[in-house]
Amino acid sequence: MAGHVHLTIDGPIATITNDNPDKHNAFDDDMDAELFAAFGELKGNTDVRVIVWRGEGKSWSSGRDVGSIGTNKTDMSHHQLMTRGHQGIQQIWDIEAPIICAIQGWALGGSFQRALMCDIRICSEDAKFMLPEVGHGVIPDTGGMGVLFEMVGHGLVSDMVLTGRRLLADEALQHGIVSRVVPADALESTAYEMAEKIAASPMIAVKLARRVISHLARPAVRSSMEDELIYQTFLNKSEDYAEFRAARDEGRTPNYRGT
Repeated sequence: MAGHVHLTIDGPIATITNDNPDKHNAFDDDMDAELFAAFGELKGNTDVRVIVWRGEGKSWSSGRDVGSIGTNKTDMSHHQLMTRGHQGIQQIWDIEAPIICAIQGWALGGSFQRALMCDIRICSEDAKFMLPEVGHGVIPDTGGMGVLFEMVGHGLVSDMVLTGRRLLADEALQHGIVSRVVPADALESTAYEMAEKIAASPMIAVKLARRVISHLARPAVRSSMEDELIYQTFLNKSEDYAEFRAARDEGRTPNYRGT
């Protein structure tokens, strides 16, 4: 099967698979396009009742290659690229079926944020969650900060975003970021057991319950994503970000001025 993101449908259950295990399922532009195409297909499929989003190999997804942060190999402006990314992931809101993320190993950066945009997250005991963007001169920009704030409050989200703190599976469960932690060999079977239970429930009840839950938080998340679009675009042109990249390339300590 071509590509690194696969969509398969088996009756009422669809599966999205991150399939770039040699890179811990790190996403590049091509994988983004494949993911967004899968979401687009699922938006129009009313026969799908639930979706399992899984990853091959040791990690669900290690985010994006650090070396690609801030690069732009297209004719699009940074603002346009950000808008495309937001529109791509916000398709989740237009899919009628709930999405269960079955996470092992790393859920890092933008990929962690994408998981946060979904309905349910379960993980294996070796799962690790991290938002390292500030350490690379940018900010999380996929809606995850808004969702995480709704889940855990100001203190933990600030710790994770500003220090890049790594959160382990038991802590993620304690804070409600995941709803279940299971042994690695039970991760997928648990996810599909949950999916089968959802698929067996009356479709309209699932749809309306999910809509009530989404209405509680979505306005704030949408607002936070609008801020991310503005601030990340500004950051990309800032003197501090230029200094970060120059210092990294030259192997020296950066001299930030807050501009």
